[in-house]
Amino acid sequence: MSELILRSDGEGIATLTLNRPDKRNAVNRELFRALRAQIVTLQEDAAIGLVVLRGSGGHFCAGHDLSEKPHADAMGWLRRELQTLELLTRLRQPVIAAVEGTCFTGGLEMALSADFIVCDESARFSDTHGKWGLVPGWGMSQRLPRRVGQAKALEMMLTCQPYTGAEAAAMGLANLCVPAGQLDAAVAGVAARILANSWHSNAENKRLIYNTDGMRLADGLDHEIMRNAGFDRDAATRRKNFTERPRG
Repeated sequence: MSELILRSDGEGIATLTLNRPDKRNAVNRELFRALRAQIVTLQEDAAIGLVVLRGSGGHFCAGHDLSEKPHADAMGWLRRELQTLELLTRLRQPVIAAVEGTCFTGGLEMALSADFIVCDESARFSDTHGKWGLVPGWGMSQRLPRRVGQAKALEMMLTCQPYTGAEAAAMGLANLCVPAGQLDAAVAGVAARILANSWHSNAENKRLIYNTDGMRLADGLDHEIMRNAGFDRDAATRRKNFTERPRG
């Protein structure tokens, strides 16, 4: 099971790699169990300040493996899968989905569960639930319109057409699209900028954004001040370093 998700850590970053390259990293139950185990471990890992989710073999994820026999408790397992992706979103660490090649349907839902999507020009994004007579259960109908707007989400879901990495960036689905071959460098650059800031601030900013989603402005403002976690322990040092920096 552990080989279905490869994990490598370095410089505060945990990289999780979906590892079914012969299936374009299509998700089966064993892969999902392995992914959940890694996410649960990351919840308590204070040495990790950022998570990168990617696929092996030049593709992100082709979605659910339709060749796998349905679970005996299909709806119960579907809830389990959805909860796993919600755990990914709710990690205190920022999560970057690094997308190249195929990112279809369940793979797109997985990428949408990350905080950032960084892709290269080889990426192809598509929701093909309608092609197979399926309806989403991993969050597509909720996360996609929140990312790209209702009209564009309907277009993607009802046409089932693929979109390039550049088109994804233009519609706001991807935060950044870079030339093919430059994905690793782009992800490293975004990660470095995030990790240079307070990990406490990163976690609390993320928490406030997600916890107030859908609130009226007044309620959100109340939540921000009443549920405020306060300053990082190194805030005073950061201010001192700023005021005492060399000038000229």
